[in-house]
Amino acid sequence: MFDIVEITTMAAVMINTVQHFAINADDLPRARAFYENVFGWRFEAWGPPDFFQIVSGTDDAPGIRGALQKRREIAPGKKIHGFECTVAVADIDAVIASVREAGGTILMEKSVIAGVGTLVFFADPEGNAVGAMQYDFEIE
Repeated sequence: MFDIVEITTMAAVMINTVQHFAINADDLPRARAFYENVFGWRFEAWGPPDFFQIVSGTDDAPGIRGALQKRREIAPGKKIHGFECTVAVADIDAVIASVREAGGTILMEKSVIAGVGTLVFFADPEGNAVGAMQYDFEIE
């Protein structure tokens, strides 16, 4: 069930496990200060404006990858509240087909994040938003 896939020069990724989380915020400086104070997390600007990678661990125990980002709508009129989780998958197209077959809804069609992989967001039958990422650190 939990296969490990070697991803180019990066560390191996365990498939079908949560590999990333994102915190959506209206006030990024306030949210950043909160998580720095509560958990001691560090934040590094990365990628688009209003996006920070969260360093939640140490070199010896790196923890899960995270992001702090400007609150967004994943579906028209529906802003994301709460932590957003992304599961590593081996085959994004197979996951999309499985989501539809199991009664889920695609919220955001698959899109490429250069140097990271291909991402899709879907809603489960209960309306929970979930991300699925097929990691490929060489993708353009």
